[in-house]
Amino acid sequence: MHDAVLPAPVTAYLERAGQTASRVVPLTGDASDRRYVRVISSDGTRSVLAVYGAPFDYATLPFVNVHELLSRMPVPVPAILDHADDLGVLALEDLGDLTLQAHVGTNAVEAHASLYREAVAFLDVIQRRGRELADARYVSYGIAFDADKLTWEMDFFVKHFLEAYRGAVLTPEVRMALAEALGSIVGELAAEPRVLCHRDYHSRNLMLAGDRLCIIDFQDARLGPDTYDLVSLLRDSYVDIGAADTDALIDYFLALQGRTAERGAFRRRFDLMAVQRNLKALGTFGFQATTRRNPVYLQYIPRTLRYAAETLRTHARFGRLHDILAGLLPELR
Repeated sequence: MHDAVLPAPVTAYLERAGQTASRVVPLTGDASDRRYVRVISSDGTRSVLAVYGAPFDYATLPFVNVHELLSRMPVPVPAILDHADDLGVLALEDLGDLTLQAHVGTNAVEAHASLYREAVAFLDVIQRRGRELADARYVSYGIAFDADKLTWEMDFFVKHFLEAYRGAVLTPEVRMALAEALGSIVGELAAEPRVLCHRDYHSRNLMLAGDRLCIIDFQDARLGPDTYDLVSLLRDSYVDIGAADTDALIDYFLALQGRTAERGAFRRRFDLMAVQRNLKALGTFGFQATTRRNPVYLQYIPRTLRYAAETLRTHARFGRLHDILAGLLPELR
């Protein structure tokens, strides 16, 4: 039986696979155009179907390409069970419903502290093995958080959060000053040495399948600063992570990499990345609310603004940017 009207590609896939009697449950997706359903067969076998917006070529699908790369490291990713290119359907191992975000929300700090250390350890593996396995056949090595990409993300924040969602009216003078302040951050980040980045490494993209922590939503992996994924994890819009825990996990990451002597410089670069990452997240939330008419992400705006405010107030170097944004966003004053 089906629990809701299913996308046509799912119905066609199940008929082709002889699973018309299966129970099918639509799942909450991410902010992408992909849709997901859980398939529970009569014998209890479970899988998740990722439904793309159009047919694809399995051999060149970014998810498949990056999956191979991460599997070689290895770090834990869901198994690919089947695919139907003409239907745009990819069948994946079912990891259940428990994200790290949900675990944090329902358990004591002690219960998830070890999971965060494990998540940080995965980043160490991705960066180290990412250097060793670098090969042009993996799509991730051909794209990067370069100046153009980072600038696009900051423009996205201005357009979709400040202007569209908050209704800010930017005078030519303010717009120019903001572009210069954001451009300075972009210039520094784009000039940093690059490592392999998951690109969206946070508590909603880490799943708990039994006692196994698993990484999902990795198809957009690319090269970028070594702070990028760690910032995504520790300045996560979806959970509160205190200053002491953040410091301890940064120290753990640097210890794994044998770079403890770099802590001061690394933390300054971490904070620089945090400003960019949090502003970019606000742009995404504004876009979802105003363009997609999707209010789900509005609940995460206050926390993201708080993270941004804390970082902007930490360093004198962010003074000009803080002053400009505080004039537009009361939460930053």
